[in-house]
Amino acid sequence: MEFIEWYPRGYGVGFKITSKILEVQSEYQKIELYETEGFGKLLVLDGTVQLVENGEKSYHEPLVHPVMLAHPGPRRVLVIGGGDGGTLREVLRHKSVEHATMVEIDKKVVEVSMEHLKIDEGLLERLFRKEEPRAELIIGDGVEYMKAHKEHFDVIIVDSTDPVGPAKLLFSEEFYRNAYDALSKRGIYITQSGSVYLFIDELLEAYNNMKRVFDKVYYFSFPVIGYASPWSFLVGVKGDIDFTKIDIERAKELELEYYDPERHETLFQIPKYVRELLEKRPKS
Repeated sequence: MEFIEWYPRGYGVGFKITSKILEVQSEYQKIELYETEGFGKLLVLDGTVQLVENGEKSYHEPLVHPVMLAHPGPRRVLVIGGGDGGTLREVLRHKSVEHATMVEIDKKVVEVSMEHLKIDEGLLERLFRKEEPRAELIIGDGVEYMKAHKEHFDVIIVDSTDPVGPAKLLFSEEFYRNAYDALSKRGIYITQSGSVYLFIDELLEAYNNMKRVFDKVYYFSFPVIGYASPWSFLVGVKGDIDFTKIDIERAKELELEYYDPERHETLFQIPKYVRELLEKRPKS
């Protein structure tokens, strides 16, 4: 048996499947969990790969650690989405974090991840029991939550589905303005922004929307297992933070497998034609 996620233009990413663990329809989406031949469990939402158990850090590490290490002292962090627990798990590895809030709209994703996937190392269960002193889980609309907390967060991480369909709202100029307002005077925001090659129009649109809002915008890519790599990420800065520089001393406290802080500059290697498209696009 195989599972294949089809991208535009007939490009597919597939896995050999040994068994289907579950399939359930939540209030918001279809949730599927499979056992793969070589990558452990595979989590699928509405037909799109979210992660594979043996390789999920190739997504969660570049999503979390570059922005956390670029911020001079991230104390308050907001994660929008991230129901599998991987993003918050990585956030809490940073000792400077005093409080992190995860807002996930689909409780069923959290329950499935907690009971079957278990990449969170017990974090989700502690959150449900309110036994995690540095973090909280809110089941609700992350967009509405963010609107209500002005100048509140040092880092905002959006761990969403791809920038197509319903998730397109999370890549709109209005959404970015709300995120900017929710950041502290010196703050940093990150979102994944899809396949560099196959979602180029969506990447360009999101990039230009961010350029209208944030003081500075950066783009980078990373090869993510299970996605149509290279995968793009967009970073918005409020204030004078330089995302090209990170705190190497703090990075030494982390044991990372995929993102290499000592080679932070390699994040910014992106295909020449994509760079030219991004740089030539008008800002308004």
